[in-house]
Amino acid sequence: MFSMEGQQLGPVEKLTLFAEHMALEPDEEGGAPPAGPLPCGAPPAPRRGKDDHLPITNVTMSNGRKMPVLKTLLTSACERNCYYCPFRAGRNFQRATFRPEELANTFVDMHRAGLVEGMFLSSGIIKGGVSTQDRLLDAADILRNRLGYRGYLHLKLMPGAERDQVERAMQLASRVSTNLEAPTSERLARLAPTKQLVEELLQPLRWAEEIRRTQLPHKSWNGRWPSTVTQFVVGAAGESDLELLTATSYLYNRLHLRRAYFSGFHPIADTPLDGLPPTDPWREHRLYQASFLLRDYGFDLEELPFTGDGNLPLHHDPKLAWAQQTLISRPVELNRADREQLLRVPGIGPISADAILRARRQRTLRDLSDLRRLGVATKNLAPFVLLNGRRPLQQLPLFA
Repeated sequence: MFSMEGQQLGPVEKLTLFAEHMALEPDEEGGAPPAGPLPCGAPPAPRRGKDDHLPITNVTMSNGRKMPVLKTLLTSACERNCYYCPFRAGRNFQRATFRPEELANTFVDMHRAGLVEGMFLSSGIIKGGVSTQDRLLDAADILRNRLGYRGYLHLKLMPGAERDQVERAMQLASRVSTNLEAPTSERLARLAPTKQLVEELLQPLRWAEEIRRTQLPHKSWNGRWPSTVTQFVVGAAGESDLELLTATSYLYNRLHLRRAYFSGFHPIADTPLDGLPPTDPWREHRLYQASFLLRDYGFDLEELPFTGDGNLPLHHDPKLAWAQQTLISRPVELNRADREQLLRVPGIGPISADAILRARRQRTLRDLSDLRRLGVATKNLAPFVLLNGRRPLQQLPLFA
Protein backbone atom coordinates (compact mmCIF):
# COMPACT_ATOMS: atom_id res chain seq x y z
CA MET A 1 0.00 0.00 0.00
CA PHE A 2 1.30 3.47 -0.88
CA SER A 3 0.10 6.65 0.77
CA MET A 4 1.84 10.02 0.65
CA GLU A 5 0.26 11.50 3.76
CA GLY A 6 -1.39 8.76 5.80
CA GLN A 7 -4.28 11.06 6.69
CA GLN A 8 -6.34 8.22 8.18
CA LEU A 9 -3.64 7.20 10.65
CA GLY A 10 -3.65 8.21 14.30
CA PRO A 11 -0.54 9.53 16.10
CA VAL A 12 0.56 6.13 17.43
CA GLU A 13 0.08 4.51 14.02
CA LYS A 14 2.18 7.25 12.41
CA LEU A 15 5.01 6.80 14.90
CA THR A 16 4.87 3.03 14.43
CA LEU A 17 5.02 3.47 10.66
CA PHE A 18 8.07 5.74 10.97
CA ALA A 19 9.80 3.18 13.22
CA GLU A 20 9.48 0.49 10.55
CA HIS A 21 11.65 2.44 8.12
CA MET A 22 14.07 4.27 10.39
CA ALA A 23 17.82 3.81 10.16
CA LEU A 24 20.07 3.70 13.20
CA GLU A 25 21.32 6.90 14.73
CA PRO A 26 24.08 7.31 17.34
CA ASP A 27 23.61 8.48 20.89
CA GLU A 28 23.50 12.22 21.46
CA GLU A 29 26.76 12.02 23.40
CA GLY A 30 27.63 8.35 23.57
CA GLY A 31 29.84 6.10 21.49
CA ALA A 32 29.55 4.71 18.02
CA PRO A 33 26.24 3.07 17.10
CA PRO A 34 25.73 -0.12 15.17
CA ALA A 35 26.27 0.32 11.46
CA GLY A 36 23.45 1.93 9.51
CA PRO A 37 23.04 4.95 7.25
CA LEU A 38 21.40 8.09 8.56
CA PRO A 39 19.16 9.92 6.09
CA CYS A 40 19.21 13.72 6.32
CA GLY A 41 16.84 13.56 9.26
CA ALA A 42 15.90 9.96 9.85
CA PRO A 43 15.76 8.83 13.48
CA PRO A 44 16.91 5.42 14.75
CA ALA A 45 15.36 2.06 15.18
CA PRO A 46 13.42 1.99 18.45
CA ARG A 47 14.83 0.70 21.72
CA ARG A 48 13.58 -2.62 23.02
CA GLY A 49 10.99 -2.67 25.75
CA LYS A 50 7.28 -2.42 26.37
CA ASP A 51 6.99 0.38 23.80
CA ASP A 52 9.37 -1.09 21.22
CA HIS A 53 6.91 -0.40 18.40
CA LEU A 54 7.58 3.32 18.88
CA PRO A 55 10.69 5.27 17.74
CA ILE A 56 12.03 5.73 21.27
CA THR A 57 15.71 5.26 21.97
CA ASN A 58 17.83 5.59 25.10
CA VAL A 59 20.62 8.10 24.51
CA THR A 60 23.62 8.83 26.70
CA MET A 61 24.04 12.47 27.62
CA SER A 62 27.32 14.24 28.42
CA ASN A 63 26.95 13.53 32.15
CA GLY A 64 26.55 9.79 31.47
CA ARG A 65 22.83 9.69 32.21
CA LYS A 66 20.60 7.59 29.96
CA MET A 67 17.57 9.45 28.67
CA PRO A 68 14.64 8.04 26.63
CA VAL A 69 14.15 10.22 23.55
CA LEU A 70 11.43 10.20 20.91
CA LYS A 71 13.23 10.44 17.55
CA THR A 72 10.71 11.17 14.89
CA LEU A 73 9.72 13.05 11.75
CA LEU A 74 7.05 15.54 10.86
CA THR A 75 6.65 13.64 7.59
CA SER A 76 8.22 10.64 5.93
CA ALA A 77 7.24 12.03 2.52
CA CYS A 78 10.20 13.64 0.73
CA GLU A 79 10.80 15.31 -2.61
CA ARG A 80 14.57 14.61 -2.61
CA ASN A 81 16.02 11.44 -4.13
CA CYS A 82 19.07 10.74 -1.97
CA TYR A 83 20.38 7.40 -3.19
CA TYR A 84 20.92 5.77 0.23
CA CYS A 85 17.78 7.01 2.01
CA PRO A 86 14.73 4.88 2.89
CA PHE A 87 12.52 7.97 2.57
CA ARG A 88 13.73 9.04 -0.90
CA ALA A 89 11.22 10.27 -3.47
CA GLY A 90 9.74 7.51 -5.59
CA ARG A 91 10.36 4.66 -3.14
CA ASN A 92 7.07 2.81 -2.77
CA PHE A 93 5.98 2.50 0.86
CA GLN A 94 3.30 3.97 3.08
CA ARG A 95 4.16 7.43 4.33
CA ALA A 96 2.67 9.60 7.04
CA THR A 97 2.61 13.25 8.07
CA PHE A 98 2.03 15.05 11.37
CA ARG A 99 0.64 18.53 11.68
CA PRO A 100 2.99 20.56 13.95
CA GLU A 101 0.36 20.91 16.70
CA GLU A 102 -0.54 17.23 16.48
CA LEU A 103 3.07 16.15 16.94
CA ALA A 104 3.68 18.59 19.79
CA ASN A 105 0.61 17.35 21.66
CA THR A 106 1.52 13.71 21.01
CA PHE A 107 5.01 14.23 22.43
CA VAL A 108 3.73 16.05 25.52
CA ASP A 109 1.27 13.22 26.17
CA MET A 110 4.15 10.72 25.97
CA HIS A 111 6.29 12.93 28.21
CA ARG A 112 3.58 13.18 30.86
CA ALA A 113 3.11 9.41 30.72
CA GLY A 114 6.80 8.93 31.51
CA LEU A 115 7.64 7.28 28.17
CA VAL A 116 10.14 9.91 27.01
CA GLU A 117 12.13 12.80 28.42
CA GLY A 118 13.32 14.45 25.21
CA MET A 119 12.78 14.62 21.47
CA PHE A 120 14.84 14.56 18.27
CA LEU A 121 12.70 16.18 15.55
CA SER A 122 13.36 16.14 11.84
CA SER A 123 11.42 15.74 8.62
CA GLY A 124 11.38 14.69 5.03
CA ILE A 125 11.46 17.68 2.69
CA ILE A 126 8.20 18.81 1.10
CA LYS A 127 7.76 22.12 -0.79
CA GLY A 128 11.42 22.95 -0.20
CA GLY A 129 13.69 23.23 2.80
CA VAL A 130 12.42 26.66 3.85
CA SER A 131 8.77 25.56 4.02
CA THR A 132 9.71 22.36 5.84
CA GLN A 133 11.85 24.29 8.34
CA ASP A 134 8.89 26.56 9.08
CA ARG A 135 6.81 23.52 10.03
CA LEU A 136 9.57 22.22 12.30
CA LEU A 137 9.83 25.62 13.96
CA ASP A 138 6.06 25.73 14.42
CA ALA A 139 6.15 22.40 16.25
CA ALA A 140 9.06 23.52 18.44
CA ASP A 141 7.39 26.85 19.21
CA ILE A 142 4.18 25.11 20.27
CA LEU A 143 6.17 22.82 22.55
CA ARG A 144 8.11 25.61 24.23
CA ASN A 145 5.65 28.50 24.33
CA ARG A 146 2.16 27.00 24.28
CA LEU A 147 2.67 23.67 26.05
CA GLY A 148 5.49 24.81 28.36
CA TYR A 149 7.93 21.98 27.63
CA ARG A 150 11.38 22.81 29.09
CA GLY A 151 13.33 19.65 28.38
CA TYR A 152 15.70 18.36 25.73
CA LEU A 153 14.88 19.15 22.08
CA HIS A 154 17.22 18.32 19.20
CA LEU A 155 16.00 20.17 16.12
CA LYS A 156 17.14 19.44 12.58
CA LEU A 157 18.11 22.24 10.19
CA MET A 158 16.77 21.46 6.74
CA PRO A 159 18.88 21.77 3.58
CA GLY A 160 18.49 25.35 2.35
CA ALA A 161 17.19 26.78 5.63
CA GLU A 162 17.47 30.58 5.87
CA ARG A 163 19.55 32.44 8.44
CA ASP A 164 16.54 33.74 10.40
CA GLN A 165 15.23 30.17 10.62
CA VAL A 166 18.58 28.97 11.97
CA GLU A 167 18.51 31.69 14.60
CA ARG A 168 14.95 30.81 15.61
CA ALA A 169 15.84 27.12 15.81
CA MET A 170 18.72 28.01 18.12
CA GLN A 171 16.36 29.98 20.35
CA LEU A 172 14.06 26.96 20.71
CA ALA A 173 16.37 23.93 20.72
CA SER A 174 18.86 22.27 23.06
CA ARG A 175 20.85 21.07 20.05
CA VAL A 176 20.67 21.72 16.30
CA SER A 177 22.21 19.73 13.47
CA THR A 178 22.62 19.46 9.73
CA ASN A 179 23.92 16.24 8.22
CA LEU A 180 26.68 16.97 5.73
CA GLU A 181 26.55 13.30 4.66
CA ALA A 182 29.81 13.52 2.66
CA PRO A 183 33.12 15.36 3.10
CA THR A 184 33.27 16.98 -0.36
CA SER A 185 30.86 18.11 -3.05
CA GLU A 186 32.12 15.38 -5.37
CA ARG A 187 31.40 12.67 -2.81
CA LEU A 188 27.99 14.15 -1.98
CA ALA A 189 26.98 13.95 -5.64
CA ARG A 190 27.30 10.16 -5.39
CA LEU A 191 24.94 10.05 -2.40
CA ALA A 192 22.49 12.91 -2.87
CA PRO A 193 22.76 14.46 -6.34
CA THR A 194 20.14 17.17 -5.71
CA LYS A 195 21.86 18.56 -2.60
CA GLN A 196 24.53 21.28 -2.49
CA LEU A 197 27.18 20.73 0.19
CA VAL A 198 28.28 24.30 0.83
CA GLU A 199 25.17 26.31 -0.02
CA GLU A 200 22.52 24.03 1.54
CA LEU A 201 24.21 21.90 4.19
CA LEU A 202 27.32 23.67 5.47
CA GLN A 203 25.91 27.20 5.43
CA PRO A 204 23.41 26.65 8.31
CA LEU A 205 26.27 25.40 10.49
CA ARG A 206 28.31 28.49 9.60
CA TRP A 207 25.38 30.72 10.52
CA ALA A 208 24.94 28.88 13.81
CA GLU A 209 28.57 29.54 14.75
CA GLU A 210 28.28 33.19 13.67
CA ILE A 211 25.17 33.62 15.81
CA ARG A 212 26.88 32.04 18.84
CA ARG A 213 29.92 34.26 18.34
CA THR A 214 28.18 37.60 17.76
CA GLN A 215 24.83 37.52 19.60
CA LEU A 216 23.81 37.12 23.21
CA PRO A 217 21.36 34.24 23.79
CA HIS A 218 18.88 36.35 25.77
CA LYS A 219 15.97 35.24 23.57
CA SER A 220 16.75 31.54 23.80
CA TRP A 221 14.49 29.27 25.84
CA ASN A 222 17.12 28.64 28.54
CA GLY A 223 19.53 31.57 28.16
CA ARG A 224 22.14 29.49 26.30
CA TRP A 225 22.89 28.79 22.67
CA PRO A 226 22.54 25.12 21.68
CA SER A 227 25.39 22.90 20.57
CA THR A 228 25.74 21.87 16.92
CA VAL A 229 26.50 18.45 15.44
CA THR A 230 26.63 16.78 12.04
CA GLN A 231 26.86 13.31 10.55
CA PHE A 232 28.59 11.60 7.64
CA VAL A 233 27.51 8.47 5.79
CA VAL A 234 30.61 6.25 5.59
CA GLY A 235 31.52 3.90 2.79
CA ALA A 236 28.99 4.54 0.03
CA ALA A 237 30.69 7.32 -1.94
CA GLY A 238 34.27 6.05 -2.14
CA GLU A 239 35.51 8.64 0.35
CA SER A 240 38.67 8.04 2.39
CA ASP A 241 39.07 8.42 6.14
CA LEU A 242 41.47 11.28 5.43
CA GLU A 243 38.71 13.14 3.57
CA LEU A 244 36.22 12.55 6.38
CA LEU A 245 38.61 13.59 9.14
CA THR A 246 39.83 16.64 7.21
CA ALA A 247 36.22 17.85 7.13
CA THR A 248 35.79 16.88 10.79
CA SER A 249 38.88 18.85 11.82
CA TYR A 250 37.53 21.94 10.05
CA LEU A 251 34.16 21.56 11.78
CA TYR A 252 35.75 21.23 15.23
CA ASN A 253 38.32 24.00 14.85
CA ARG A 254 36.43 26.57 12.77
CA LEU A 255 32.73 25.98 13.48
CA HIS A 256 33.14 24.52 16.99
CA LEU A 257 30.80 21.60 16.47
CA ARG A 258 30.20 19.51 19.55
CA ARG A 259 30.44 16.27 17.65
CA ALA A 260 30.75 14.66 14.24
CA TYR A 261 28.94 11.35 13.86
CA PHE A 262 29.89 8.59 11.45
CA SER A 263 27.24 6.19 10.21
CA GLY A 264 28.48 3.16 8.31
CA PHE A 265 26.57 2.57 5.10
CA HIS A 266 24.12 -0.30 5.08
CA PRO A 267 22.21 -1.00 1.86
CA ILE A 268 18.46 -0.46 1.82
CA ALA A 269 16.25 -2.34 -0.60
CA ASP A 270 14.72 -0.45 -3.51
CA THR A 271 17.32 2.33 -3.47
CA PRO A 272 20.02 3.00 -6.11
CA LEU A 273 22.79 1.84 -3.75
CA ASP A 274 21.17 -1.39 -2.57
CA GLY A 275 23.81 -3.44 -4.40
CA LEU A 276 26.76 -1.98 -2.48
CA PRO A 277 28.28 -3.94 0.43
CA PRO A 278 27.78 -2.67 3.98
CA THR A 279 30.61 -0.78 5.63
CA ASP A 280 32.79 -2.70 8.07
CA PRO A 281 31.73 -1.55 11.58
CA TRP A 282 35.40 -1.33 12.57
CA ARG A 283 35.88 1.52 10.10
CA GLU A 284 33.16 3.51 11.80
CA HIS A 285 34.72 2.75 15.19
CA ARG A 286 38.19 3.91 14.13
CA LEU A 287 36.75 7.13 12.74
CA TYR A 288 35.15 7.87 16.09
CA GLN A 289 38.41 7.19 17.91
CA ALA A 290 40.35 9.44 15.54
CA SER A 291 37.78 12.23 15.74
CA PHE A 292 38.05 12.23 19.54
CA LEU A 293 41.84 12.52 19.23
CA LEU A 294 41.28 15.65 17.13
CA ARG A 295 38.61 17.08 19.43
CA ASP A 296 39.74 16.16 22.94
CA TYR A 297 43.37 15.01 22.87
CA GLY A 298 45.25 17.76 21.03
CA PHE A 299 46.16 15.70 17.98
CA ASP A 300 46.64 17.26 14.56
CA LEU A 301 45.35 15.64 11.40
CA GLU A 302 48.93 15.02 10.21
CA GLU A 303 49.66 12.89 13.28
CA LEU A 304 46.97 10.29 12.61
CA PRO A 305 48.30 6.96 11.28
CA PHE A 306 46.76 6.93 7.79
CA THR A 307 47.77 4.19 5.38
CA GLY A 308 48.83 4.86 1.81
CA ASP A 309 45.24 4.91 0.57
CA GLY A 310 44.21 7.57 3.11
CA ASN A 311 42.40 5.22 5.49
CA LEU A 312 43.00 4.30 9.12
CA PRO A 313 44.14 0.75 9.92
CA LEU A 314 41.05 -1.25 10.83
CA HIS A 315 42.79 -3.49 13.36
CA HIS A 316 44.74 -0.87 15.32
CA ASP A 317 43.58 1.83 17.72
CA PRO A 318 44.89 5.07 16.13
CA LYS A 319 46.21 6.43 19.43
CA LEU A 320 48.06 3.20 20.16
CA ALA A 321 49.43 3.11 16.61
CA TRP A 322 50.73 6.68 17.02
CA ALA A 323 52.33 5.84 20.37
CA GLN A 324 54.08 2.78 18.94
CA GLN A 325 55.63 4.99 16.27
CA THR A 326 56.48 7.91 18.54
CA LEU A 327 56.65 7.17 22.27
CA ILE A 328 58.55 3.86 22.37
CA SER A 329 61.83 5.77 22.04
CA ARG A 330 60.59 8.88 23.89
CA PRO A 331 58.52 7.70 26.88
CA VAL A 332 56.53 10.24 28.87
CA GLU A 333 57.52 10.86 32.50
CA LEU A 334 54.16 10.85 34.25
CA ASN A 335 55.45 12.79 37.26
CA ARG A 336 56.45 15.79 35.13
CA ALA A 337 54.35 15.73 31.96
CA ASP A 338 51.78 18.45 31.41
CA ARG A 339 48.16 17.61 30.63
CA GLU A 340 48.64 17.71 26.87
CA GLN A 341 51.52 15.24 27.10
CA LEU A 342 49.55 12.94 29.41
CA LEU A 343 46.68 12.81 26.93
CA ARG A 344 49.03 11.41 24.29
CA VAL A 345 49.61 8.22 26.32
CA PRO A 346 47.41 5.18 25.52
CA GLY A 347 45.06 4.51 28.42
CA ILE A 348 45.03 8.11 29.67
CA GLY A 349 41.97 10.19 28.89
CA PRO A 350 40.84 13.61 30.16
CA ILE A 351 39.50 12.25 33.48
CA SER A 352 42.54 10.10 34.28
CA ALA A 353 44.92 12.88 33.18
CA ASP A 354 43.31 15.22 35.71
CA ALA A 355 43.51 12.48 38.36
CA ILE A 356 47.25 12.08 37.73
CA LEU A 357 47.82 15.84 37.97
CA ARG A 358 45.99 15.98 41.31
CA ALA A 359 47.68 12.91 42.77
CA ARG A 360 51.24 13.92 42.00
CA ARG A 361 50.84 17.17 43.94
CA GLN A 362 50.68 14.94 47.01
CA ARG A 363 53.14 12.17 46.17
CA THR A 364 55.43 10.69 43.56
CA LEU A 365 53.90 8.05 41.29
CA ARG A 366 56.21 5.03 41.34
CA ASP A 367 54.48 2.00 39.79
CA LEU A 368 51.46 0.87 37.85
CA SER A 369 49.49 0.09 41.00
CA ASP A 370 49.56 3.81 41.84
CA LEU A 371 47.94 4.49 38.48
CA ARG A 372 45.36 1.77 38.82
CA ARG A 373 44.25 3.24 42.15
CA LEU A 374 43.57 6.47 40.26
CA GLY A 375 41.39 4.65 37.75
CA VAL A 376 43.95 4.74 34.93
CA ALA A 377 43.75 1.90 32.38
CA THR A 378 47.27 0.46 32.36
CA LYS A 379 46.85 -2.42 29.89
CA ASN A 380 48.62 -0.63 26.99
CA LEU A 381 50.38 2.12 28.93
CA ALA A 382 53.61 0.63 30.27
CA PRO A 383 55.82 0.71 27.14
CA PHE A 384 55.25 4.43 26.67
CA VAL A 385 55.86 5.96 30.12
CA LEU A 386 58.38 6.48 32.88
CA LEU A 387 57.51 6.50 36.58
CA ASN A 388 60.05 8.37 38.68
CA GLY A 389 62.61 7.96 35.91
CA ARG A 390 62.09 4.24 35.35
CA ARG A 391 60.05 2.18 32.95
CA PRO A 392 57.35 0.41 34.96
CA LEU A 393 57.59 -3.32 35.48
CA GLN A 394 55.19 -5.21 33.24
CA GLN A 395 53.59 -8.50 34.21
CA LEU A 396 54.04 -10.87 31.30
CA PRO A 397 51.02 -12.92 30.21
CA LEU A 398 50.81 -16.43 31.62
CA PHE A 399 50.39 -17.91 28.16
CA ALA A 400 52.02 -16.58 25.02
